[in-house]
Amino acid sequence: MGRLGFSTTESARLLLFTVFGVLALSVVLAEQEGENLSGLSNNPDKAIFAVRENGTTCLMVEFAVKFLVPYDVLALNGIDLITEQASFTLPRSAEIEGKCGSTESEIHITWKNNAYILRIYFSKEFRDKGIEVWKISKVQFVYDTSETSHFINAYNPGKHTASTHRLSALVTPAGRSYVCTAQQTLTLISSDHQKGITVSMYDIQIQPFDIASDFMFSEPYKCITDQRERLEETLPLILGLILGLIIVIILTIYHFHLKLTAAQPQLPRDRSMYKNM
Repeated sequence: MGRLGFSTTESARLLLFTVFGVLALSVVLAEQEGENLSGLSNNPDKAIFAVRENGTTCLMVEFAVKFLVPYDVLALNGIDLITEQASFTLPRSAEIEGKCGSTESEIHITWKNNAYILRIYFSKEFRDKGIEVWKISKVQFVYDTSETSHFINAYNPGKHTASTHRLSALVTPAGRSYVCTAQQTLTLISSDHQKGITVSMYDIQIQPFDIASDFMFSEPYKCITDQRERLEETLPLILGLILGLIIVIILTIYHFHLKLTAAQPQLPRDRSMYKNM
Protein backbone atom coordinates (compact mmCIF):
# COMPACT_ATOMS: atom_id res chain seq x y z
CA MET A 1 0.00 0.00 0.00
CA GLY A 2 2.87 2.35 0.86
CA ARG A 3 4.43 1.75 -2.51
CA LEU A 4 1.11 2.26 -4.24
CA GLY A 5 0.50 5.54 -2.34
CA PHE A 6 3.99 6.80 -3.20
CA SER A 7 3.56 5.89 -6.85
CA THR A 8 0.18 7.60 -7.03
CA THR A 9 1.58 10.78 -5.47
CA GLU A 10 4.53 10.86 -7.85
CA SER A 11 2.22 10.28 -10.81
CA ALA A 12 0.02 13.16 -9.70
CA ARG A 13 3.05 15.43 -9.37
CA LEU A 14 4.30 14.39 -12.79
CA LEU A 15 0.89 15.07 -14.29
CA LEU A 16 0.78 18.53 -12.69
CA PHE A 17 4.26 19.38 -13.93
CA THR A 18 3.29 18.23 -17.43
CA VAL A 19 0.12 20.33 -17.43
CA PHE A 20 1.97 23.42 -16.17
CA GLY A 21 4.73 22.84 -18.73
CA VAL A 22 2.24 22.67 -21.58
CA LEU A 23 0.46 25.78 -20.33
CA ALA A 24 3.72 27.67 -19.98
CA LEU A 25 4.79 26.63 -23.49
CA SER A 26 1.42 27.71 -24.85
CA VAL A 27 1.79 31.12 -23.20
CA VAL A 28 5.29 31.57 -24.64
CA LEU A 29 4.12 30.60 -28.13
CA ALA A 30 1.10 32.85 -27.84
CA GLU A 31 3.30 35.79 -26.79
CA GLN A 32 5.25 35.63 -30.05
CA GLU A 33 3.08 36.61 -32.99
CA GLY A 34 3.53 37.91 -36.49
CA GLU A 35 1.77 40.91 -37.97
CA ASN A 36 1.35 41.93 -41.59
CA LEU A 37 1.61 45.74 -41.90
CA SER A 38 1.93 45.87 -45.69
CA GLY A 39 -1.19 48.01 -45.96
CA LEU A 40 0.83 50.91 -44.49
CA SER A 41 3.09 51.03 -47.55
CA ASN A 42 2.19 53.04 -50.65
CA ASN A 43 4.51 50.87 -52.73
CA PRO A 44 2.43 47.99 -54.20
CA ASP A 45 5.53 45.77 -54.34
CA LYS A 46 6.73 46.38 -50.80
CA ALA A 47 5.72 44.23 -47.83
CA ILE A 48 6.04 45.13 -44.15
CA PHE A 49 6.14 42.35 -41.55
CA ALA A 50 6.67 42.47 -37.80
CA VAL A 51 7.21 39.90 -35.07
CA ARG A 52 6.00 40.87 -31.62
CA GLU A 53 6.86 39.40 -28.26
CA ASN A 54 5.07 40.30 -25.01
CA GLY A 55 3.16 42.98 -26.89
CA THR A 56 6.31 44.70 -28.20
CA THR A 57 7.90 44.64 -31.65
CA CYS A 58 11.11 42.62 -31.57
CA LEU A 59 11.74 42.09 -35.31
CA MET A 60 10.67 44.18 -38.28
CA VAL A 61 11.14 43.69 -42.01
CA GLU A 62 10.22 46.05 -44.84
CA PHE A 63 11.20 45.09 -48.38
CA ALA A 64 10.24 43.98 -51.86
CA VAL A 65 11.43 40.52 -52.91
CA LYS A 66 11.66 38.90 -56.33
CA PHE A 67 12.35 35.21 -56.96
CA LEU A 68 13.84 33.61 -60.05
CA VAL A 69 13.41 29.83 -59.90
CA PRO A 70 14.57 27.43 -62.66
CA TYR A 71 12.57 24.22 -63.15
CA ASP A 72 12.44 21.37 -65.66
CA VAL A 73 9.79 20.78 -68.29
CA LEU A 74 9.53 17.99 -70.82
CA ALA A 75 10.56 18.93 -74.36
CA LEU A 76 8.24 18.49 -77.32
CA ASN A 77 9.95 15.21 -78.25
CA GLY A 78 8.81 13.76 -74.92
CA ILE A 79 12.35 12.66 -74.06
CA ASP A 80 14.60 15.62 -73.31
CA LEU A 81 14.26 18.05 -70.43
CA ILE A 82 14.56 21.80 -70.86
CA THR A 83 14.87 24.42 -68.14
CA GLU A 84 12.31 27.18 -67.74
CA GLN A 85 12.43 30.15 -65.35
CA ALA A 86 9.61 31.01 -62.95
CA SER A 87 9.68 34.67 -61.95
CA PHE A 88 7.44 35.99 -59.17
CA THR A 89 7.41 38.39 -56.24
CA LEU A 90 6.66 38.11 -52.54
CA PRO A 91 2.96 38.91 -52.07
CA ARG A 92 1.93 41.53 -49.54
CA SER A 93 -0.79 39.19 -48.27
CA ALA A 94 1.66 36.58 -46.95
CA GLU A 95 1.40 35.11 -43.46
CA ILE A 96 4.13 35.60 -40.88
CA GLU A 97 5.62 33.69 -38.00
CA GLY A 98 8.81 34.43 -36.15
CA LYS A 99 10.99 34.02 -33.12
CA CYS A 100 13.04 36.63 -31.29
CA GLY A 101 16.09 36.07 -29.14
CA SER A 102 19.00 38.04 -27.73
CA THR A 103 21.50 36.68 -30.28
CA GLU A 104 19.36 34.75 -32.78
CA SER A 105 16.08 35.68 -34.46
CA GLU A 106 14.12 34.42 -37.44
CA ILE A 107 11.07 35.17 -39.55
CA HIS A 108 9.03 32.72 -41.63
CA ILE A 109 6.89 34.09 -44.47
CA THR A 110 4.38 31.76 -46.13
CA TRP A 111 1.83 32.09 -48.95
CA LYS A 112 -0.32 30.01 -51.30
CA ASN A 113 -1.26 27.51 -48.56
CA ASN A 114 2.37 26.83 -47.66
CA ALA A 115 3.35 26.19 -51.28
CA TYR A 116 6.02 28.86 -50.69
CA ILE A 117 7.94 29.50 -47.47
CA LEU A 118 10.70 32.08 -47.09
CA ARG A 119 12.75 31.72 -43.90
CA ILE A 120 15.30 34.34 -42.92
CA TYR A 121 17.64 33.74 -39.98
CA PHE A 122 19.52 36.51 -38.16
CA SER A 123 22.38 36.34 -35.67
CA LYS A 124 24.56 38.67 -33.60
CA GLU A 125 28.31 38.46 -33.28
CA PHE A 126 31.35 40.46 -32.25
CA ARG A 127 33.78 41.59 -34.93
CA ASP A 128 37.23 43.18 -34.71
CA LYS A 129 37.84 45.67 -31.90
CA GLY A 130 34.82 44.29 -30.02
CA ILE A 131 32.25 45.84 -32.36
CA GLU A 132 28.90 44.04 -32.12
CA VAL A 133 26.98 43.55 -35.35
CA TRP A 134 23.99 41.61 -36.62
CA LYS A 135 23.68 39.89 -39.99
CA ILE A 136 21.57 37.52 -42.05
CA SER A 137 23.16 34.15 -41.35
CA LYS A 138 20.89 31.94 -43.44
CA VAL A 139 18.09 32.15 -46.00
CA GLN A 140 15.91 29.18 -46.91
CA PHE A 141 13.21 29.02 -49.55
CA VAL A 142 10.71 26.17 -49.90
CA TYR A 143 8.72 26.03 -53.14
CA ASP A 144 6.30 23.59 -54.73
CA THR A 145 6.57 23.12 -58.49
CA SER A 146 3.11 21.54 -58.54
CA GLU A 147 1.73 25.05 -57.87
CA THR A 148 0.68 25.93 -61.42
CA SER A 149 0.35 29.72 -61.21
CA HIS A 150 4.14 30.03 -61.58
CA PHE A 151 5.31 26.56 -62.59
CA ILE A 152 3.67 25.56 -65.87
CA ASN A 153 3.93 21.92 -66.97
CA ALA A 154 6.73 21.21 -64.49
CA TYR A 155 8.36 17.81 -64.89
CA ASN A 156 8.10 15.57 -61.81
CA PRO A 157 6.47 18.33 -59.71
CA GLY A 158 6.91 18.49 -55.95
CA LYS A 159 8.40 20.43 -53.05
CA HIS A 160 12.01 21.55 -53.04
CA THR A 161 14.16 23.43 -50.56
CA ALA A 162 16.83 25.95 -51.49
CA SER A 163 19.33 27.27 -48.95
CA THR A 164 22.33 29.53 -48.65
CA HIS A 165 25.70 28.27 -47.47
CA ARG A 166 27.82 30.12 -44.88
CA LEU A 167 25.98 33.36 -45.41
CA SER A 168 27.01 36.69 -43.88
CA ALA A 169 24.81 39.34 -45.50
CA LEU A 170 23.53 42.81 -44.61
CA VAL A 171 26.07 43.20 -41.79
CA THR A 172 24.88 46.10 -39.59
CA PRO A 173 26.04 47.64 -36.29
CA ALA A 174 23.97 46.40 -33.35
CA GLY A 175 21.09 48.65 -32.36
CA ARG A 176 20.59 50.02 -35.88
CA SER A 177 18.38 49.11 -38.83
CA TYR A 178 19.75 48.17 -42.25
CA VAL A 179 18.52 50.42 -45.06
CA CYS A 180 19.17 49.88 -48.76
CA THR A 181 17.28 51.06 -51.83
CA ALA A 182 19.58 49.23 -54.23
CA GLN A 183 18.96 45.59 -55.07
CA GLN A 184 20.66 42.98 -52.91
CA THR A 185 20.85 39.54 -54.54
CA LEU A 186 21.36 36.16 -52.88
CA THR A 187 21.89 32.81 -54.58
CA LEU A 188 20.39 29.72 -52.97
CA ILE A 189 21.17 26.12 -53.96
CA SER A 190 18.09 23.98 -54.46
CA SER A 191 17.52 20.32 -53.65
CA ASP A 192 16.18 20.09 -57.22
CA HIS A 193 19.40 18.95 -58.93
CA GLN A 194 21.45 21.75 -57.31
CA LYS A 195 19.73 24.47 -59.33
CA GLY A 196 20.56 28.05 -58.41
CA ILE A 197 17.65 30.09 -57.03
CA THR A 198 17.98 33.88 -57.15
CA VAL A 199 16.39 35.93 -54.36
CA SER A 200 16.57 39.68 -54.96
CA MET A 201 15.61 42.18 -52.25
CA TYR A 202 15.27 45.93 -52.72
CA ASP A 203 13.80 48.97 -50.94
CA ILE A 204 14.96 47.29 -47.76
CA GLN A 205 14.73 48.26 -44.11
CA ILE A 206 15.34 45.46 -41.62
CA GLN A 207 15.96 45.25 -37.88
CA PRO A 208 15.91 41.87 -36.08
CA PHE A 209 17.24 43.01 -32.67
CA ASP A 210 17.12 45.91 -30.19
CA ILE A 211 14.01 47.72 -31.43
CA ALA A 212 13.52 50.57 -28.96
CA SER A 213 10.02 51.73 -29.96
CA ASP A 214 7.02 49.64 -30.96
CA PHE A 215 6.63 49.41 -34.77
CA MET A 216 9.53 51.87 -35.21
CA PHE A 217 12.93 51.20 -36.76
CA SER A 218 16.03 52.44 -34.97
CA GLU A 219 18.68 54.71 -36.52
CA PRO A 220 19.30 53.62 -40.13
CA TYR A 221 22.59 52.22 -41.39
CA LYS A 222 22.79 52.79 -45.15
CA CYS A 223 24.30 50.13 -47.37
CA ILE A 224 27.55 50.86 -49.21
CA THR A 225 25.78 50.73 -52.59
CA ASP A 226 23.40 53.52 -51.58
CA GLN A 227 26.28 55.58 -50.17
CA ARG A 228 28.21 55.18 -53.43
CA GLU A 229 25.18 56.09 -55.54
CA ARG A 230 24.54 59.14 -53.36
CA LEU A 231 28.16 60.21 -53.83
CA GLU A 232 27.88 59.71 -57.60
CA GLU A 233 24.76 61.89 -57.60
CA THR A 234 26.23 64.69 -55.49
CA LEU A 235 29.78 64.68 -56.91
CA PRO A 236 28.85 66.46 -60.20
CA LEU A 237 26.99 69.09 -58.17
CA ILE A 238 29.98 69.64 -55.88
CA LEU A 239 32.38 69.88 -58.84
CA GLY A 240 30.01 72.31 -60.56
CA LEU A 241 29.90 74.52 -57.46
CA ILE A 242 33.71 74.48 -57.17
CA LEU A 243 34.09 75.34 -60.87
CA GLY A 244 31.55 78.17 -60.55
CA LEU A 245 33.40 79.54 -57.52
CA ILE A 246 36.71 79.48 -59.41
CA ILE A 247 35.14 81.36 -62.33
CA VAL A 248 33.71 84.01 -59.95
CA ILE A 249 37.13 84.45 -58.31
CA ILE A 250 38.88 84.81 -61.68
CA LEU A 251 36.31 87.36 -62.90
CA THR A 252 36.61 89.32 -59.66
CA ILE A 253 40.41 89.45 -59.91
CA TYR A 254 40.20 90.51 -63.55
CA HIS A 255 37.68 93.24 -62.66
CA PHE A 256 39.99 94.69 -59.97
CA HIS A 257 42.91 94.45 -62.36
CA LEU A 258 41.03 96.53 -64.94
CA LYS A 259 40.16 99.15 -62.30
CA LEU A 260 43.77 99.43 -61.15
CA THR A 261 44.99 99.68 -64.70
CA ALA A 262 42.47 102.42 -65.57
CA ALA A 263 43.51 104.49 -62.53
CA GLN A 264 47.18 104.64 -63.55
CA PRO A 265 48.40 107.53 -65.90
CA GLN A 266 48.95 106.37 -69.45
CA LEU A 267 52.24 107.30 -71.14
CA PRO A 268 51.92 108.43 -74.79
CA ARG A 269 53.05 105.91 -77.32
CA ASP A 270 54.06 108.52 -79.97
CA ARG A 271 57.69 109.55 -79.21
CA SER A 272 57.19 113.01 -80.78
CA MET A 273 54.86 113.86 -77.95
CA TYR A 274 57.70 113.49 -75.41
CA LYS A 275 59.34 116.67 -76.83
CA ASN A 276 56.45 118.77 -75.66
CA MET A 277 56.59 117.37 -72.15
